Amino acid sequence: MPDWDRPELESWVSTLDIAVSSTAQAPVIVAHSLGCLAVAHWAARGGRARAALLVAVPDPKSPAFPAVARSFAPVPQAPIPFPTRVVASHDDDYCGFAFAERCAKAWGSALTDLGKCGHINAESNLGEWRAGRELLAQLLR
Repeated sequence: MPDWDRPELESWVSTLDIAVSSTAQAPVIVAHSLGCLAVAHWAARGGRARAALLVAVPDPKSPAFPAVARSFAPVPQAPIPFPTRVVASHDDDYCGFAFAERCAKAWGSALTDLGKCGHINAESNLGEWRAGRELLAQLLR
């Protein structure tokens, strides 16, 4: 993405669209946090992929959500037109589990409950996260 420190929706969606457009086949997308919102916005604008694994979808209304990323709100509520799986945790400061459930339902996504794994990142001590690779494999079956 163009600028990780100053994320802006339009540049992220445009960058994602350019990357996907350059592929010979529909890609599989694995997105984390703000990347999930970029994928949802991109899909709502007609973006297509083979599938997407959406890990730790952040809630723009969360007190922890960075003000610099406000352009990602509101979160699209339209179904995503390709297979998706939302992976969420019950103790993610950026996203309450109920918000992840609502996104999964609105997007037509499968939902995986990881229990308490924080923001599902390096601080979650998941290591190579073999379970994540299996979730991706399940999505592609």
